[in-house]
Amino acid sequence: MGSPADTSYSKPLGIRFLEYIKKTKLSYETHQAIVLIVTFFAYTSYHATRKTTSIVKSVLDPQSSDLGLKFFPWRITYVSSAPQVVGDGWAPFNGSDGMTLLGQLDVAFLAVYAFGMFFSGHIGDRTNLRVFLTVGMVGTGLFSSLFGIGYWAEIHSFYYFLIVQMLAGLFQSTGWPSVVSVVGEWFGKKKRGLIMGIWNAHTSVGITGSLIASALLSYGWGWSFIVPGLQMAFIGLLVFLFLPVSPESVGADKNEDEVDSLRKNGEGVSEPLLGSDTELKEQPVGFIDAWKIPGVAPFAFCLFFAKLVAYTFLYWLPYYISHTAIEGNYLSNETAGNLSTFFDVGGVLGGILAGHISDRLDARAITAATFMYCAIPSLFFYRSYGHISLAMNVALMFICGMFVNGPYALITTAVSADLGTHSSLRGNSKALATVTAIIDGTGSVGAAIGPLLTGYISAKSWNSVFTMLMGAALVAGLLLTRLVVAEVTARISDSRSHGGSQAPELDV
Repeated sequence: MGSPADTSYSKPLGIRFLEYIKKTKLSYETHQAIVLIVTFFAYTSYHATRKTTSIVKSVLDPQSSDLGLKFFPWRITYVSSAPQVVGDGWAPFNGSDGMTLLGQLDVAFLAVYAFGMFFSGHIGDRTNLRVFLTVGMVGTGLFSSLFGIGYWAEIHSFYYFLIVQMLAGLFQSTGWPSVVSVVGEWFGKKKRGLIMGIWNAHTSVGITGSLIASALLSYGWGWSFIVPGLQMAFIGLLVFLFLPVSPESVGADKNEDEVDSLRKNGEGVSEPLLGSDTELKEQPVGFIDAWKIPGVAPFAFCLFFAKLVAYTFLYWLPYYISHTAIEGNYLSNETAGNLSTFFDVGGVLGGILAGHISDRLDARAITAATFMYCAIPSLFFYRSYGHISLAMNVALMFICGMFVNGPYALITTAVSADLGTHSSLRGNSKALATVTAIIDGTGSVGAAIGPLLTGYISAKSWNSVFTMLMGAALVAGLLLTRLVVAEVTARISDSRSHGGSQAPELDV
């Protein structure tokens, strides 16, 4: 098969085709651009398929009692008109327990997603990530489509939809550890926060899932699952054809700035990347050992509560908007779905700001904790004043998205990549997927619990739901206290000694 430097057989077919057209080897920067573009659209499609469920909810269960109409005791209550109903719903979700059943679908999907995440990271560090990611995307597209097929097949069995959602969650778990691991292989710590903050906009650009699902509702809710599912499978094939999983896999030479950044932060290796007579043998890091990496546990548990808040909005925001009077009127399901995208747009800006600020301050924990604390008053104001006007609702929703998704984006991207290439690993890159899976997997447990609790609590009062979300944001910030103190101490020490601007790596 050739020496370690011979990568002709491991290069994706699409990369070989591009090099054939150009009649020269692609530069390192070109490979980086391909990685960012391919992984961006890959995870955009992952997120788009998740958004469909939240949009279709109000069609599956259009009935409502007085959900979302009770504001905080000191606010005016709006009950002057009834929520709009689209058809008669879809059995078994149009009964009195419809909202509970929909909540169970959410928690089943997210529970399997969280459970599968830990195994996906373990497998991802031990297999070809390009193939692994392709299988995950095609599988996700398949089971998303099977959910929609229930519309034409007139399937009304709750267990059919439950099993399909669980299998979709299992294949969805392959995505995040894979894409973060690949991006982490190609970019050093320098400006990683800003680059990955912009790149992480894919989770919010996944609002295309909301727009597509909303636009297709009038043709039948099944199309809201079929189209994103087929789109996902198609992009999965592009991943297989074009994604270079690491510089070594395509024989790319790192530029000097990248090598300096990697070596400076303990992420590189002292031997040349290519041309060595002996192949470097990196042993994958074990699950328990990955938990012991300084900073992994605090950020993982912080993300538990951060994703609890974020995913409650992801799954219930369109439902909440359509069942809450704004200026005394109720919005249609399609309009509510479109309006909810402003939360995701705010998340794009929040992720970029959090990444850029953390790069400039070299303080990931301070940035994440500050955003979480700012999310608390944002949630309060949205609940209290979002009903006053449509413009007020959109503005407050945008701000909530910025502060809720900002730290969520930072922790799942730059922080995970930093910790997956921590200096204690001595340059071993075989921990990236495992560390990413641990952090995001722990967060996904919270993501499963949030929507489930909301399904039960909202039946009594949305006041309690927002109280729960504000409490979760507070706990998320507090969990980073020790790391925040360490970063503040490091900054004070640096200013006194007039030393380097770079703070020590996160520790516990």
